Amino acid sequence: MTKNWYDIKNVETVDSPSIALYLEHLNYNINAMLSLVEGNSDRIMPHIKTNKMPGIIQLLLNSGITNFKASTIAEAEMAASVGANSVLIAHQLVGPKIARFLELMSHFPSTQFSTIIDDVSIAQLLNEKAKDKGPTVSIYIDINNGMNRSGIKIGSGLEDLISSLDTCNALSFQGFHVYDGHLRDSNFSERNQKIEKGLEEVTSYFNSLAKMFPHIQMICGGTPSFTSHLKNETRITSPGTCVLWDWGYGEKLTEQNFKYAALLVTRVISKPTEGIVTVDLGHKSVAAENPIDKRVKFLNLDRYELLSQSEEHGVLKVEDWEGIKVGDVLYGVPYHICPTINLHDEVSVVQDGKKIDTWEITARKRRIKF
Repeated sequence: MTKNWYDIKNVETVDSPSIALYLEHLNYNINAMLSLVEGNSDRIMPHIKTNKMPGIIQLLLNSGITNFKASTIAEAEMAASVGANSVLIAHQLVGPKIARFLELMSHFPSTQFSTIIDDVSIAQLLNEKAKDKGPTVSIYIDINNGMNRSGIKIGSGLEDLISSLDTCNALSFQGFHVYDGHLRDSNFSERNQKIEKGLEEVTSYFNSLAKMFPHIQMICGGTPSFTSHLKNETRITSPGTCVLWDWGYGEKLTEQNFKYAALLVTRVISKPTEGIVTVDLGHKSVAAENPIDKRVKFLNLDRYELLSQSEEHGVLKVEDWEGIKVGDVLYGVPYHICPTINLHDEVSVVQDGKKIDTWEITARKRRIKF
């Protein structure tokens, strides 16, 4: 048996810097997600921007989860190619993306694609392009309930947008998409209160609209608000990070008991001066949008400080300098897993403490075919 759960017996076959994917923890997280919605897979729409891998989509499909959310056309294409029942692209399509989206729909007729809108002109343009191509496009209206990143607020502008859909015969209105990723309080009670407060006006408007459109749905949130939205059976939840989990959410979302399923593997490549070691983990290999002390946490190293990173180097101040050797392997939890995954081409798949396979991170590409 290995000393720690993350130790890879045949780590000599794992290059660095790279990502190791632990199947036992991945399956645990998938089952935990399903248990939180009491096994009702129709209430969960995982965001695949976190994992971007056909191998993980296949495991989710095997568990009964068939509906997904994506940020890019490449992510949607990847999910459809594996057999997703439906994919919502939660990004308003502009420029050439509209034509790409319609081509994608034509190529994968067994997958129900949808997208979001928050602008009358885009709704009209999408409608015109769809009329030329033939398919009816399912759309969700993106609602801004406080994050101020995208969406439209409840009010006259929303009413005008909904009214404009009367003349958009190639569009099919499916409901609201509401993302509240700005609400990340560590205290769940406070976070839940803010999430529910932020949805009061949206819910009231949605309920009145549902009298005219009884089929409409409301797709809500991400991982931070997953444990709030799952309490309301009328909402579809769309967590993403919890499939793999990371240090940032593990620190903040203490009511969510997911396990680290993806770790960074790095090696010591130099000991340039006393008290300092250098690893091959630069900011090209781990998400670097956060301050230096919020990028990676090493599981098998104590009393250290990450001093700096360049493109291919990470410089650590360590207490046990004498005990560390060049070539030593370190296992790290990224603070933010989603952009970290996007920096790598593949993962080493680990089962029972041993690398057994390599999976491609297919949808890190901006374009696969369409």
